Amino acid sequence: MLTVCVAGATGWTGQPIAQAIIDADDLTLRSAVARSVAGVDLGTAWGGDALGIPVYGRVAEALDGVDVLVDYTSHHAVKANGLLAVRRGVHVVIGASGLTADDLAEIDAAARDHRVGVVAGANFSLTAAMAQAAALLVARHLPQWEIIDYASATKPDVPSGTAQDLAERLAQVRRPYQSRPLDHRRAAPPSQVPRSTRSGCPASWCPPRSCSGCPTNGWSSATTQA
Repeated sequence: MLTVCVAGATGWTGQPIAQAIIDADDLTLRSAVARSVAGVDLGTAWGGDALGIPVYGRVAEALDGVDVLVDYTSHHAVKANGLLAVRRGVHVVIGASGLTADDLAEIDAAARDHRVGVVAGANFSLTAAMAQAAALLVARHLPQWEIIDYASATKPDVPSGTAQDLAERLAQVRRPYQSRPLDHRRAAPPSQVPRSTRSGCPASWCPPRSCSGCPTNGWSSATTQA
Protein backbone atom coordinates (compact mmCIF):
# COMPACT_ATOMS: atom_id res chain seq x y z
CA MET A 1 0.00 0.00 0.00
CA LEU A 2 1.56 3.26 -1.17
CA THR A 3 0.75 6.51 0.59
CA VAL A 4 0.29 9.50 -1.69
CA CYS A 5 0.08 13.27 -1.45
CA VAL A 6 -1.57 15.20 -4.27
CA ALA A 7 -0.47 18.82 -4.69
CA GLY A 8 -3.12 20.80 -6.53
CA ALA A 9 -5.88 18.48 -5.29
CA THR A 10 -8.67 20.99 -5.91
CA GLY A 11 -7.66 21.73 -9.50
CA TRP A 12 -9.44 20.49 -12.61
CA THR A 13 -6.87 17.71 -13.07
CA GLY A 14 -5.73 17.24 -9.47
CA GLN A 15 -9.22 16.53 -8.12
CA PRO A 16 -10.02 13.51 -10.35
CA ILE A 17 -6.50 12.18 -9.75
CA ALA A 18 -6.99 12.46 -5.99
CA GLN A 19 -10.37 10.75 -6.29
CA ALA A 20 -8.84 7.92 -8.34
CA ILE A 21 -6.22 7.41 -5.63
CA ILE A 22 -8.96 7.26 -2.99
CA ASP A 23 -10.81 4.65 -5.05
CA ALA A 24 -7.70 2.50 -5.69
CA ASP A 25 -7.22 -0.68 -3.64
CA ASP A 26 -3.45 -0.35 -3.38
CA LEU A 27 -3.11 3.40 -2.73
CA THR A 28 -3.90 5.65 0.21
CA LEU A 29 -4.33 9.40 -0.15
CA ARG A 30 -2.64 10.57 3.03
CA SER A 31 -2.61 14.32 2.41
CA ALA A 32 -3.36 17.04 -0.11
CA VAL A 33 -2.00 20.49 -0.92
CA ALA A 34 -4.17 23.44 -1.97
CA ARG A 35 -3.32 26.91 -0.70
CA SER A 36 -6.84 28.30 -1.09
CA VAL A 37 -8.41 25.73 1.28
CA ALA A 38 -5.49 24.92 3.59
CA GLY A 39 -6.55 23.70 7.01
CA VAL A 40 -9.78 21.99 6.00
CA ASP A 41 -10.64 18.41 5.12
CA LEU A 42 -10.31 17.53 1.42
CA GLY A 43 -13.87 16.23 1.19
CA THR A 44 -15.17 19.47 2.66
CA ALA A 45 -13.01 21.45 0.22
CA TRP A 46 -14.67 19.50 -2.60
CA GLY A 47 -18.10 20.43 -1.27
CA GLY A 48 -18.95 17.01 0.17
CA ASP A 49 -18.55 14.95 3.33
CA ALA A 50 -15.27 14.88 5.24
CA LEU A 51 -12.83 12.21 4.08
CA GLY A 52 -10.29 12.37 6.88
CA ILE A 53 -7.66 13.75 4.50
CA PRO A 54 -6.00 17.00 5.64
CA VAL A 55 -5.26 19.80 3.19
CA TYR A 56 -2.06 21.80 3.67
CA GLY A 57 -0.94 25.08 2.21
CA ARG A 58 2.57 23.93 1.33
CA VAL A 59 4.14 20.69 0.14
CA ALA A 60 6.74 20.91 2.91
CA GLU A 61 3.95 20.45 5.48
CA ALA A 62 2.28 17.52 3.73
CA LEU A 63 5.04 14.92 3.20
CA ASP A 64 5.18 13.18 6.57
CA GLY A 65 4.54 9.47 6.02
CA VAL A 66 4.17 9.94 2.26
CA ASP A 67 5.74 7.60 -0.31
CA VAL A 68 4.80 9.49 -3.49
CA LEU A 69 4.06 13.13 -4.29
CA VAL A 70 1.83 13.74 -7.31
CA ASP A 71 2.20 17.37 -8.37
CA TYR A 72 -0.40 19.10 -10.53
CA THR A 73 0.18 22.67 -9.34
CA SER A 74 1.74 25.24 -11.69
CA HIS A 75 4.97 26.01 -13.52
CA HIS A 76 5.76 28.51 -10.76
CA ALA A 77 5.81 25.91 -7.97
CA VAL A 78 6.40 22.50 -9.48
CA LYS A 79 10.21 22.58 -9.60
CA ALA A 80 10.61 23.61 -5.96
CA ASN A 81 7.98 21.08 -4.88
CA GLY A 82 9.67 18.27 -6.77
CA LEU A 83 13.14 19.03 -5.44
CA LEU A 84 11.83 19.32 -1.88
CA ALA A 85 10.11 15.93 -2.09
CA VAL A 86 13.15 14.25 -3.66
CA ARG A 87 15.46 15.58 -0.93
CA ARG A 88 13.12 14.12 1.67
CA GLY A 89 13.23 10.71 0.02
CA VAL A 90 9.76 10.91 -1.53
CA HIS A 91 9.15 9.63 -5.05
CA VAL A 92 7.56 12.16 -7.42
CA VAL A 93 5.12 12.19 -10.33
CA ILE A 94 5.09 15.60 -12.05
CA GLY A 95 2.08 16.41 -14.17
CA ALA A 96 2.34 20.20 -14.16
CA SER A 97 3.96 21.59 -17.30
CA GLY A 98 6.47 24.38 -17.72
CA LEU A 99 9.74 22.73 -16.67
CA THR A 100 12.69 23.38 -18.96
CA ALA A 101 15.32 20.84 -19.96
CA ASP A 102 17.68 22.40 -17.39
CA ASP A 103 15.01 22.07 -14.68
CA LEU A 104 14.48 18.41 -15.50
CA ALA A 105 18.23 17.77 -15.48
CA GLU A 106 18.48 19.31 -12.01
CA ILE A 107 15.60 17.19 -10.72
CA ASP A 108 17.10 14.09 -12.34
CA ALA A 109 20.46 14.66 -10.65
CA ALA A 110 18.80 15.15 -7.26
CA ALA A 111 16.70 12.01 -7.73
CA ARG A 112 19.79 9.96 -8.51
CA ASP A 113 21.62 11.38 -5.49
CA HIS A 114 18.73 10.52 -3.17
CA ARG A 115 17.87 7.24 -4.92
CA VAL A 116 14.21 7.99 -5.55
CA GLY A 117 12.13 7.79 -8.70
CA VAL A 118 10.70 10.70 -10.64
CA VAL A 119 8.27 10.57 -13.55
CA ALA A 120 7.85 13.94 -15.25
CA GLY A 121 5.63 14.59 -18.24
CA ALA A 122 4.67 17.94 -19.71
CA ASN A 123 1.53 16.24 -20.99
CA PHE A 124 0.26 12.79 -20.01
CA SER A 125 -2.30 12.74 -22.82
CA LEU A 126 -1.96 9.72 -25.11
CA THR A 127 -2.61 11.94 -28.13
CA ALA A 128 0.13 14.37 -27.09
CA ALA A 129 2.58 11.52 -26.51
CA MET A 130 1.89 10.05 -29.95
CA ALA A 131 2.17 13.47 -31.61
CA GLN A 132 5.50 14.07 -29.89
CA ALA A 133 6.83 10.67 -30.92
CA ALA A 134 5.83 11.29 -34.53
CA ALA A 135 7.39 14.78 -34.53
CA LEU A 136 10.68 13.45 -33.18
CA LEU A 137 10.70 10.82 -35.92
CA VAL A 138 10.10 13.18 -38.84
CA ALA A 139 12.37 15.96 -37.50
CA ARG A 140 15.38 13.94 -38.66
CA HIS A 141 14.20 14.19 -42.25
CA LEU A 142 12.57 17.64 -42.60
CA PRO A 143 14.76 20.71 -43.22
CA GLN A 144 12.21 23.03 -41.56
CA TRP A 145 9.54 22.64 -38.90
CA GLU A 146 7.46 24.75 -36.54
CA ILE A 147 5.18 24.21 -33.55
CA ILE A 148 1.90 26.12 -33.39
CA ASP A 149 0.28 26.02 -29.96
CA TYR A 150 -3.28 27.34 -29.80
CA ALA A 151 -4.61 28.39 -26.40
CA SER A 152 -6.92 30.84 -24.72
CA ALA A 153 -5.71 34.44 -24.56
CA THR A 154 -5.86 34.16 -20.76
CA LYS A 155 -3.52 31.16 -20.54
CA PRO A 156 -0.78 32.06 -18.03
CA ASP A 157 2.09 30.09 -19.59
CA VAL A 158 2.68 30.96 -23.24
CA PRO A 159 4.04 29.03 -25.05
CA SER A 160 2.61 26.09 -23.12
CA GLY A 161 4.79 23.61 -21.29
CA THR A 162 3.87 20.95 -23.85
CA ALA A 163 5.09 23.13 -26.73
CA GLN A 164 8.23 24.12 -24.84
CA ASP A 165 9.07 20.49 -24.04
CA LEU A 166 8.54 19.44 -27.66
CA ALA A 167 10.69 22.32 -28.96
CA GLU A 168 13.57 21.32 -26.71
CA ARG A 169 13.31 17.66 -27.70
CA LEU A 170 13.18 18.52 -31.40
CA ALA A 171 16.24 20.76 -31.08
CA GLN A 172 18.16 17.81 -29.64
CA VAL A 173 17.28 15.71 -32.68
CA ARG A 174 18.04 18.29 -35.35
CA ARG A 175 18.31 22.05 -35.60
CA PRO A 176 16.00 23.15 -38.44
CA TYR A 177 17.25 25.21 -41.35
CA GLN A 178 16.13 28.84 -41.14
CA SER A 179 16.11 30.73 -44.42
CA ARG A 180 15.23 34.17 -43.03
CA PRO A 181 14.73 35.85 -39.64
CA LEU A 182 11.44 35.45 -37.80
CA ASP A 183 9.16 38.36 -37.01
CA HIS A 184 8.06 39.09 -33.44
CA ARG A 185 10.81 36.90 -32.03
CA ARG A 186 10.78 36.14 -28.33
CA ALA A 187 13.74 35.17 -26.17
CA ALA A 188 14.97 31.70 -27.09
CA PRO A 189 14.87 28.87 -24.54
CA PRO A 190 18.02 26.98 -23.53
CA SER A 191 17.80 24.88 -26.69
CA GLN A 192 18.05 28.15 -28.71
CA VAL A 193 14.91 27.34 -30.67
CA PRO A 194 13.45 30.74 -31.75
CA ARG A 195 9.91 31.47 -30.64
CA SER A 196 7.24 33.93 -31.69
CA THR A 197 3.79 34.75 -30.38
CA ARG A 198 0.84 35.61 -32.60
CA SER A 199 -2.79 36.42 -31.81
CA GLY A 200 -6.06 35.92 -33.58
CA CYS A 201 -7.69 33.68 -36.15
CA PRO A 202 -5.58 30.60 -37.07
CA ALA A 203 -6.63 30.96 -40.72
CA SER A 204 -5.71 34.58 -41.34
CA TRP A 205 -3.94 35.77 -38.17
CA CYS A 206 -6.39 38.66 -37.91
CA PRO A 207 -6.39 40.73 -34.69
CA PRO A 208 -8.36 39.20 -31.79
CA ARG A 209 -12.11 39.85 -31.80
CA SER A 210 -11.98 41.64 -35.18
CA CYS A 211 -13.92 38.86 -36.90
CA SER A 212 -17.33 38.55 -35.27
CA GLY A 213 -18.16 35.35 -37.10
CA CYS A 214 -14.85 33.61 -36.51
CA PRO A 215 -15.19 30.46 -34.33
CA THR A 216 -11.83 31.30 -32.73
CA ASN A 217 -12.90 34.84 -31.80
CA GLY A 218 -10.94 36.06 -28.81
CA TRP A 219 -8.38 33.24 -28.85
CA SER A 220 -4.63 33.62 -29.22
CA SER A 221 -1.95 31.31 -30.51
CA ALA A 222 1.53 30.90 -29.15
CA THR A 223 3.79 29.81 -31.99
CA THR A 224 7.13 28.17 -31.46
CA GLN A 225 9.02 28.43 -34.73
CA ALA A 226 12.32 27.63 -36.30
